[in-house]
Amino acid sequence: MPKHSPAKTEQFLEDTVTTLEMVASAAKVSPSTVSRFLNGTAKVSEAKRLAIEAAIQKLNFVSNPIASGLAGGKTRSIGVITQVLGSPYYGQAMVGVEDVLIAANYAPLFVSSHWKEDIEMRCINFLEGRRVDGIIILTACLADEVLIKRSIRTPIVVTSRNISSDRLFSLNFDNFIGAKMATEHLIELGHTRIAFIKGTSSHPDAIQRFKGYRAALKEHGISYDARLAVQGHFLETGGESAIQLLLQSGVNFTAIFAANDQMAYGAALALYNRGLRIPDDISLVGFDDLLTSSITLPPLTTVTLGEIGKIAAQTMTQLIGLKSPAPTIPPPRLIIRKSTQHLSE
Repeated sequence: MPKHSPAKTEQFLEDTVTTLEMVASAAKVSPSTVSRFLNGTAKVSEAKRLAIEAAIQKLNFVSNPIASGLAGGKTRSIGVITQVLGSPYYGQAMVGVEDVLIAANYAPLFVSSHWKEDIEMRCINFLEGRRVDGIIILTACLADEVLIKRSIRTPIVVTSRNISSDRLFSLNFDNFIGAKMATEHLIELGHTRIAFIKGTSSHPDAIQRFKGYRAALKEHGISYDARLAVQGHFLETGGESAIQLLLQSGVNFTAIFAANDQMAYGAALALYNRGLRIPDDISLVGFDDLLTSSITLPPLTTVTLGEIGKIAAQTMTQLIGLKSPAPTIPPPRLIIRKSTQHLSE
C-alpha cells in the first residue's frame, strides 16, 4: 500500500475541497449571491437558483454552517435538549422534531440532560457555543426565570411549561384533562377501586396527571385512597415494582391507571407474572400512546396529547423566522383498545 506524507495528504485535501467561490464561478454569479442563497437571507431569481443548485450538485459542494453563521448570523441548526435519549417517549418526540426541521432546511443537534439542572445548563452552553439558531427543550428542569434569561441570547421553545417572553415560547399540553379522561373511562366501566402509578414526583406532567386522577375521583364521588397511589418514576421497572407493592399490601383494586405507557408495560408484566389477566382480572390504562402500545397483548388503552415534537419544531421555525408563533395544540384524546372492560364482564 503506498504511503503518503502529511504534506501530500494536506495538499490533496486542499485540491479536492470545493469552495463557495468555485460554485459562484460555475453558476456565473457573485460569491455573495451564493452565500445569501445558502443562508436564506435573500431571494434570487429562478434562473440563478437553478444555476446555483446545478453548480452545487456538479461540484459536490458542502457548505460550512458554522462559518456561514459567523458571517451571516445563521447556522441553520437547532439545538434539541431532551431528558433521556433512549426513552421511547422522547425518542418519538425527537423523530417529530427531526422531520419538521429537516423539511425546513435546519439541522437538529440532540443532547440530553438526564433530569439534572446543572447538566441542562451545560447543554445550553454547549449548544450556544455551536451557534445554533434556537433551542428546543423537551420538558425543561431549569426554573422559568433562568430560561427567560437565556432566551435573550438564543430563542427557546420549551414543552410542559406555561411561560413566555419575547424570545421564549412554551407549549403546555393538557395533562390534567388527559388524566381525567383516562380515570373517567375506568369509572364509566364500573371501576371504583382504581390504582394509580405515579410518574417522577418533580416532573410537571406527572404532577398534572396525578391531579387529573384525583379530580376525576372527586367529581364522581369516589374517595381518594392513598394506598392506591404508588410511585413508578415513568419507567417499566417502576410500573412493575408498583404492582408488586400493591399486591403485597393486600389493598383491593380492579383497575390501574399508569401515568405513562412505559409504566403500564411494567405493570402488565407484573400482573402476568402473578397469573392475573388483562382485562379479565384487571383493567389497565396508560398515557402517551407510544408506537408499541397498539401491538402489546392486549393492545393498550391510552391517552395521546398529539405529536409534541412536531409542534415544538414548527413553533421554533416560526419563532426564529420572526413570526408570532401560533401553534395548534390538540386536546388530549382517549384511545380505547383491548386492555379495559366493564367490571361486570
